[in-house]
Amino acid sequence: MERKVDVIIPTYKPDDTFVQLLAGLDKQSYPIQRILIMNTERQLWNPAYEKLAANIKVTHLLKAYFDHGGTRDRAARMSDADILVFMTQDAIPQNEKVIEELVKFFEMPSVKAVYARQLPAKDCKIIERYTRSFNYPKESQIKEKADLPELGIKTYFCSNVCAAYDREAYLKLGGFVKHTIFNEDMIFAAQLIMSDYKVAYAANAMVVHSHNYNNIQQLRRNFDLAVSQADYPEVFAGIKSEGEGLRLVKKTASYLLKIHKPWLIFPLVLKSGFKYIGYLLGKHYHILPKRLIYRLTMNRSYWEE
Repeated sequence: MERKVDVIIPTYKPDDTFVQLLAGLDKQSYPIQRILIMNTERQLWNPAYEKLAANIKVTHLLKAYFDHGGTRDRAARMSDADILVFMTQDAIPQNEKVIEELVKFFEMPSVKAVYARQLPAKDCKIIERYTRSFNYPKESQIKEKADLPELGIKTYFCSNVCAAYDREAYLKLGGFVKHTIFNEDMIFAAQLIMSDYKVAYAANAMVVHSHNYNNIQQLRRNFDLAVSQADYPEVFAGIKSEGEGLRLVKKTASYLLKIHKPWLIFPLVLKSGFKYIGYLLGKHYHILPKRLIYRLTMNRSYWEE
């Protein structure tokens, strides 16, 4: 039986990448019932985008009311689809099979969330390119509670850059947290895992998505990541993520030696240091002055609410 699928995309100042995303969705082999756009600030939206697909529905909201979890949850509750596919405005489908490959995993009754593989863009730098292959390998995977001792925090890993959820299970567990700085996808994936459901990684569902963050941007991103973990100790307590970060650094350094680019190890170590500093500061944000938090975060509006 074919399941109804809605795609949900929060947007803010959408650009040509968003146009490529819509074009990619229009070519999908699996039918998409509706594309629900949650756009921040009406004046920053180009109405011409609505002509790029017949099934687009746009909801405008003020920047002050945007929330990573709350805004996506609002869209989810506007849908009557069986499967909710969340994407970001800068994720471009690699081919016409993305939705089809995501939906396949729901044939297993215990799988309630599936996330896609993220491929590096053409301008992606070497270190970030390797990070993509580390976090999104060529092999698919199904994760469950029994994997926690071995996989640790990776058991909860899921990314709303491109991820699909069984809507019935989504609503049953309350959906994404309504107010979070970041990481709403992992927090909900953890709920699924702890409720004895499974989370799948679909390696054949591929989107092009990467960033070339500088050291300060990476520090700020990791600050927000750690804040989300500190705010939800019931999810992340007792599961360390530092070990996974160290493993990535070691694997990346080995890769740089293998491709005969040892001079890139220094910027790797430097950027990793910025990541770790951001993470430590985020973990202890409760003791930091507000003015410092404003300088460290990528999501200033979260702190102004």
